[in-house]
Amino acid sequence: MADIRVEHLTKTFGALRAVDDVTFAFPSGKVTCLLGPSGCGKTTLMRIIAGLEAQTAGAVYFGERDVSRLSPSKRNIGMVFQYPVVYRGISVYRNIELPLQSMKLSRSERIRRVDEAIYLMGLTASAAQDVSKLDNGTRQKVAVAREVARQPQFILFDEPITNVDAASKLQLKRSLKELTRSLSQTIIYVTHDQTEAMTLADQIALMEEGKIVQCAPPRELYNHPADRFGGWFLGNPGMVFFTAALSGTDGARALASPLFPAPIAVSGATGEASDVTIGIRPEHIRLSADPLPGSVPAQVDRKTVQIGGQYLVALTVDGLANHGFKAKVAPSVGERLPASGPVHVALPLDQVSLFDAAGNRIAATLRPAGAPNRAQ
Repeated sequence: MADIRVEHLTKTFGALRAVDDVTFAFPSGKVTCLLGPSGCGKTTLMRIIAGLEAQTAGAVYFGERDVSRLSPSKRNIGMVFQYPVVYRGISVYRNIELPLQSMKLSRSERIRRVDEAIYLMGLTASAAQDVSKLDNGTRQKVAVAREVARQPQFILFDEPITNVDAASKLQLKRSLKELTRSLSQTIIYVTHDQTEAMTLADQIALMEEGKIVQCAPPRELYNHPADRFGGWFLGNPGMVFFTAALSGTDGARALASPLFPAPIAVSGATGEASDVTIGIRPEHIRLSADPLPGSVPAQVDRKTVQIGGQYLVALTVDGLANHGFKAKVAPSVGERLPASGPVHVALPLDQVSLFDAAGNRIAATLRPAGAPNRAQ
């Protein structure tokens, strides 16, 4: 196995920089998800790696081999697209077998590869069926199985679950999860769906405006976003943000906000006193009808039940510049809260992130004023 590296990769379409000077390595044997909103450059980056799009500048390496000028057929890759690419009018088995016939494999090797791919994708019951009579989700499984049977050096997935129905989407996601763990192959998976990325990826490369802004394992990316964009984009809903005042000098800084009953001691944040942004995941906000340690009074504007019985609660706190925000709480908590009226809200300090004026994360530790600084 080998890794995939791109160095100073750029792609422009007129004045638009779809991929903006990206240098990055996709590690051998791992699943890397390119995640981001529509138009961020993730599909363009993958198409350049596949050879379907020519870069404006930069280079693509498979291991130590520069493949920047090679055609897709000479890059030894497999690709699965948004819409299932199948040969209609023939069986599932023949769909998977056909590309192998041009590879000069023995009949026994072809049978072995097809049988293994059918098993890995859960297609045993459909193997003899005409692919034209199958639903989109099963056809996409066939498309994946065909690439698996070819055993290319790398497999690239371009939003393969986007255009299937909800039931097939869940089943296909499970099949892809099992497949990627079985193959231990270098895989690039493009998606705008964070649930897919969190489920399938060994690491997620988060993209914004043609750049990879952060790369980390899924849980690390979720818990420790490098900037406000990562905090906002990941989550359902994403992080909520509040402006706050950071005052004092290095080693003795304090954070003041209406969300805290008293200023919070901050260690690790350097620089001049300035305005900062507090970020926290809605599910980490604590709510109670009774006072909590470190809580402040708040007002419930409304609460709604979400999928899974969780409650999304719209709140206000006096003195907040951007006033309203939402918390997500478990059914056991939400059922006890009033539909509207006074409650208490607390932000656990170990779940709070700080961002500077440019939106970048500040490496800092928060603790109640007067508590010992354990970082020292």
